Amino acid sequence: MKQKEHIEIPLSKTKMTLTLLGSLAFVGIGIWFLIKPPKISNPILGNPTLIIAVGLASILFFGFVAVSIFRKLSSKNVGLIISRQGVTDNSSGVSAGLIPWTDIQEINVSQVMSQKFLLLIVRNPQEYLDNVRNPIKRTAMKANYKMYGSPISISAKVLDTDFDRLHQLMVEKLKEYKA
Repeated sequence: MKQKEHIEIPLSKTKMTLTLLGSLAFVGIGIWFLIKPPKISNPILGNPTLIIAVGLASILFFGFVAVSIFRKLSSKNVGLIISRQGVTDNSSGVSAGLIPWTDIQEINVSQVMSQKFLLLIVRNPQEYLDNVRNPIKRTAMKANYKMYGSPISISAKVLDTDFDRLHQLMVEKLKEYKA
């Protein structure tokens, strides 16, 4: 992290490469499920329709993650910029860009399995959804909104920082710039 008039948190090439490799492995498993589904004796888990659906979902979801990470690896953009204007998020495939402090009502922590992320609760979530042109990105942001109450989430997963430090910094800056 470097600090000037704003704080820049770069993307971690190591974390992104590991995420890319993991995503490609799940895409491979999804392809395997479609081409040569495993034989499972359990009547529910062995259902061929379920196996094909899981394979297809794996290919689509992890394929999207892999493409997003691949683009980030070749990008010169900083992962996250915290400035007096707000937070500019470039850390994921569903990044919202600049989120002004005036839009942010609160910052919450949520967790899916072992992955923690920050939820930026904004005054005008529908505006953020309306500004997204990519249908896959819009669908993912809508799902975030329905499940967590905000279309905007930020993870430290591919940032060159840890989650606790990111959370502390974001809360401090929200208080500082909203005062």
